[in-house]
Amino acid sequence: METLYTEIKELIIEALNLEDISTEDIETEAPLFIDGLGLDSIDALELGMAIKQKYGLTLSSDNEEMKKSFYSVKTLAEYINANR
Repeated sequence: METLYTEIKELIIEALNLEDISTEDIETEAPLFIDGLGLDSIDALELGMAIKQKYGLTLSSDNEEMKKSFYSVKTLAEYINANR
């Protein structure tokens, strides 16, 4: 899972053009939105598209389970691992 965590962190940095942040700066279990990394809804859309492109997974923002999956790098990795 550590490899997937790192892949997701790199994907977040690349997809959202977070030039001043490294993978070490992103905590695996910290929230991605509001607190933690501080991403917003536009970032969620861009990240969702990047995940679809890289892993072939379609993510729906209407789904409550999907919102839980986007909580942190760890929960996102668990979702990707279970669905690819």
